[in-house]
Amino acid sequence: MSDLDQASSRRELLPTATQARTRAAVRELVRPHRRLALGGFAMMVVATAVGLLVQPLLGRIVDLVAEHRPPGSVTWPVVLLVLVALAQGAATVAGLALVARLGETVLAQLRERFVEKALRLPLEQVEKAGAGDLTARVTRDVSVVGEAVRSALPELARSLLAIALTLAAMAALDWRFFLAALIAVPVQASTARWYVRNAVPLYAEQRIATGAQQQQLLDTVSGAGTVRAFRLEEEHTARVKRRSSAAVELTLRGVRLVLNFYNRLHVAEYAGLAAVLVTGFLLVRGGSVSIGTATAAALYFHSLFTPVNSALVLLDDAQSATAALARLVGVADEPTPEPAAPAPRAADPHGGTVTVTGVHHAYEPGRPVLHDVDLTLRAGERVALVGVSGAGKTTLAKLIAGVHRPTAGSVHVTGGTTRTGLPVALVTQETHVFAGPLADDLRLARPGATDGDLRTALAAVGALDWAGALPDGLDTVVGDGGHRLTSAQVQQLALARLVLADPPVAVLDEATAEAGSTGARLLEQAADRAVEGRTALVVAHRLTQAATADRIVVMDGGRIVESGTHDELCAAAGPYASLWEAWSGTRTAHQPPTHHPSPDTTTVKDH
Repeated sequence: MSDLDQASSRRELLPTATQARTRAAVRELVRPHRRLALGGFAMMVVATAVGLLVQPLLGRIVDLVAEHRPPGSVTWPVVLLVLVALAQGAATVAGLALVARLGETVLAQLRERFVEKALRLPLEQVEKAGAGDLTARVTRDVSVVGEAVRSALPELARSLLAIALTLAAMAALDWRFFLAALIAVPVQASTARWYVRNAVPLYAEQRIATGAQQQQLLDTVSGAGTVRAFRLEEEHTARVKRRSSAAVELTLRGVRLVLNFYNRLHVAEYAGLAAVLVTGFLLVRGGSVSIGTATAAALYFHSLFTPVNSALVLLDDAQSATAALARLVGVADEPTPEPAAPAPRAADPHGGTVTVTGVHHAYEPGRPVLHDVDLTLRAGERVALVGVSGAGKTTLAKLIAGVHRPTAGSVHVTGGTTRTGLPVALVTQETHVFAGPLADDLRLARPGATDGDLRTALAAVGALDWAGALPDGLDTVVGDGGHRLTSAQVQQLALARLVLADPPVAVLDEATAEAGSTGARLLEQAADRAVEGRTALVVAHRLTQAATADRIVVMDGGRIVESGTHDELCAAAGPYASLWEAWSGTRTAHQPPTHHPSPDTTTVKDH
């Protein structure tokens, strides 16, 4: 087994709801729309009941012909057939519209619940499951459920009603026709049980395989540069092939299952129709019923072919949709941490104080990342967080920003208010540009911001010149399919959002790391202006940022090992002094050559 296969087998997939919980969730979603559901059901009953008048009318025409009545005697039955068709069509349209409206409304609510919970899932849980699992649920699973709601659900409702009412109509003609029709039921019931028993685990396994396939594709495509650099094209192609082959094999198993399903249904149809025809022959010969009545009974049973087959065939869609729905409900039901209580209001809009007390954190049990961290950020203080890769800087920054919750200990943010009510804002080097006008992208931080507010924020981070030079100014479409922004411009956009959000506390996790040498100073100046007047924690990518901070905190092995100003720490000749000497190249010739990791390596994620 390859390393990737082993990693995949160790993935902790996002939860999947049980069948009982899935049904309960659907009831919860439908309950507020009971009137709509009852209205749709009533119209479907009316449409089906009216349609059942066709067979007796055709039987009546057969009797009239058998009795050698004049041609004019069939006029009224024909007229009634036309009226039945019109009434059934109108009722069917109304019923299907109501059922479709109900289904789309419920699906929209489920989708909103799913997205809301997915956005609040702990990042470590999403990382353990893999992006492919979440992507498959939000794309393919939603698509499968949506298609079932739009087509399978209305058709299944029609089919079940038609079966029930048709059997009742056959019993009304003669109870012996009803008994004859029941001969097909044992075969159909056993077929349905057999299919469900085999289809439920198969489709659940297929959903998981599809998620694994998407995860492999994401890993390979996103890491294409590394794959090419190490000449791993063939190996990764083989991995994608294995994932795809597993998904294809499960799909083919599903096809074979459906073919066997149809074969069993055909046996039931022929057995049932033969029984009804034989019963009709015997009853007509005995004088119990007319030829027209026997004809109506045979037509009734023949008309069951379509709804019975549709209902049973729709089990295929239903099982696939149920498996997808269970995966959506599993995430929608997932408990998420309650948001932290809002910070108390204070007169100073930039007066946030951060207190970290006895914090421990581990992404996996038994593998701690932070150990007993105590730290206080005073109101308006700018603190630089430095250390070699893996020291725990990013983890501590995310805990202060509220992205993660500590395994033990506490993080408190007190004082300061903003127009957006956001106590802490986090800016990282992994910044996303949303597709749409640049102005809309900026207003994500403050929806009510005016164009003047946007220009002020852009000017504060030195981005107004290039933003104004765009083809349509602030209305220029950026992101996917739009105007392409450079890495430095993307980071300036993120810093402008920070200015618009106006939080009392700002956390910058290597927010200038993507600038490269050319734009480094420009972004550092933009970051300084963005955090001006705020309490700021800066995970420093370059030690020049640390040197100008009010205080420097040095981390090593998940602990804080030094704290002080640049001059104090350099004079102490400790870990920071070693980092600074390695950074600035000021080592004297008589010092022994000791290897110190370059500060540039801090761009590697701590976890």
